[in-house]
Amino acid sequence: MSHQHVAPQHNNGSEHGTVKSYVIGFLLSLLFTFIPYVIVVNQVVTGTKLLITILGFGVIQAIIQVTFFLHLGRGPKPNWNQFFFVSTIAIILIVVGGSIIIIQNLHYNMSPQDKVKKIANDENIYQVGGKETGACKVIGKNHIVVIRNGEVKPLLTTTKKCDTLSFVNNDDKREITFGAHPNHDVYAGETELVIRKGRSKTITLSEVGTFQFHDHLQPGTAGNFIVKP
Repeated sequence: MSHQHVAPQHNNGSEHGTVKSYVIGFLLSLLFTFIPYVIVVNQVVTGTKLLITILGFGVIQAIIQVTFFLHLGRGPKPNWNQFFFVSTIAIILIVVGGSIIIIQNLHYNMSPQDKVKKIANDENIYQVGGKETGACKVIGKNHIVVIRNGEVKPLLTTTKKCDTLSFVNNDDKREITFGAHPNHDVYAGETELVIRKGRSKTITLSEVGTFQFHDHLQPGTAGNFIVKP
């Protein structure tokens, strides 16, 4: 009596994608690459919102890749695979997002004096190869400019080279730029200071002269500072 052994058949078609699914995945990948590119180039959002937006599109890209190209969910144990993948993404987002929030709070809650120390420690490179770079070797006095209800106080701040100037914003978000509107100049490598409500930004006054600054969002909010040798 003969016995026929029938090899078990696996439905590999369920574990592999079709041409249609690959094309859809490719088009979605292009779409969710192009959208954040446009957002960054056109500065639709900036700062923390931009970072969160990029992270969000990164997560979407990861889901597209594992769904349409790695075929997550089509294996013998799709539920467990999906569970471990989602858990891993959640843990990464919690760790990275929590770290960003903590670091940001520590940074924005520092006093102007603490920020001066941080700038001095991070960027106090006053010589390269024995030649001076123009940066300050020693940080001087800290001067504070307060922005409240669209008014700048004091309107004119007189300082000395290597002092620091802190912009304290009590209004909605400000985008402080240098020069007279609509022109934007660069001061000591700084092009724009984005300052949220209740926060401050500090610059080191390493260039001598008379300078003007204004809010790019509300050009009427403006002031001047003089840096003496």
